[in-house]
Amino acid sequence: MIKRLAVLVLLLTQSFLMFAQDVDKSSTNSTPEIKKPARDFVIVKFGYNNWLNKPDSVSLKGFGYTFSAAVCYDFPIAKSNFSFAAGLGINSNIVYTNSQILKLADTGVYSSQVRFLPDTAGYKRFKFVTTYLYAPFELRYFGNKLNRNRGFKAAIGMEVGTLLGAHTKGVRSVNGITVKDKVDTKNFVTSWNFAATARIGWGHFSIFGSYNLTNVFKVDNGPAVTPYSMGIALTGL
Repeated sequence: MIKRLAVLVLLLTQSFLMFAQDVDKSSTNSTPEIKKPARDFVIVKFGYNNWLNKPDSVSLKGFGYTFSAAVCYDFPIAKSNFSFAAGLGINSNIVYTNSQILKLADTGVYSSQVRFLPDTAGYKRFKFVTTYLYAPFELRYFGNKLNRNRGFKAAIGMEVGTLLGAHTKGVRSVNGITVKDKVDTKNFVTSWNFAATARIGWGHFSIFGSYNLTNVFKVDNGPAVTPYSMGIALTGL
């Protein structure tokens, strides 16, 4: 009787151990650890763009916008939920004047100054565009460090840009024919741009804000206007 009881206990013990091992394996397989999580290599931003500190002589209208695309590399900080990222990208900022033209080139006393003048040509729209090659630097936080394409995420940082080009473009009608007037010059625009940035979101989608630490135009070449932007960012890979 004792032998039979001992055999039964042994069998039950072995069965329990095997069941426990199966449960442990099942639990491990249901939440596998991702050894190479997504690192938000690509950042694409689109949003509203405008100027602060505009003098009375400067009037903007409509939906000025910004568009940028960058490729970054993410460096996790130890085993924490934080990381540091750096990259390279292209950024364009567009604003539309309100019944004005932006004079970038002239002769005489105004040859070194940007001027906002009344629109006497009857432009349907008149815009000013700046394009920068920029390097983003971010301190990032991921709520889900095993899969950074999911969960809460946030980032603060700075963008450092060098001017690639600047131009004005006006569209008007002459005798029923559409005419586009374009002036391309970098002479009056700040060569280097520094901007503070922030992002907050969930998964692939975030909202962002950017505030320039430098003015659009060089000192003594134009009004001391400061750009800012806000919008939607798509991140991933």
